[in-house]
Amino acid sequence: MKTWRALVALSFLLLSGCLVTFKDPIPANEAAPIPLLGEWTRQDEWGDQLYLEITRAGSNLYEARIYEGSPDNAGGLEEFGFTVAHHGRRWYLSAGLPKSLGANFAIAGFELTKDNELVVYNLDTDRILQDMGKGLLEGQTVSMPEADGALITSPLDKVFDYLDDPANADLFVEVARYQRVAE
Repeated sequence: MKTWRALVALSFLLLSGCLVTFKDPIPANEAAPIPLLGEWTRQDEWGDQLYLEITRAGSNLYEARIYEGSPDNAGGLEEFGFTVAHHGRRWYLSAGLPKSLGANFAIAGFELTKDNELVVYNLDTDRILQDMGKGLLEGQTVSMPEADGALITSPLDKVFDYLDDPANADLFVEVARYQRVAE
């Protein structure tokens, strides 16, 4: 797989093509669920096998490595650090973005299913922009080549109250579904 496809796959994983960024990251106050750690796999949009390896990188800090072909592909395609938070029935992850994307933070949702799957959810950019216009979140619209994005400046407590509200359950859009790699 070409490197550009790997970067596109990562952007779809975290950003779903459009961008909702946050000024503040999720603080490293909480440990991820133990079953999140390890190796996961899925087939991407081009039919290539992708692997996701999640490891500890420090106290309540984690690293995800996405690569193709086999779990032994040491070259790796992309690595990013992240933190997690558990609010209500939802888990969230926060990853820093490169300077080219504003050097802020992306927040995504995830769940570990009873079928031993890792499901990653992104936030619906259009809905976030609408709700910013209604004053439900503070922030600004950010012009991007693909479409407008959002930079949320609300404090994290307000962001989590908004995300945890059952009325906003449709904000979450599934972007990837991984299966545990067999030992």
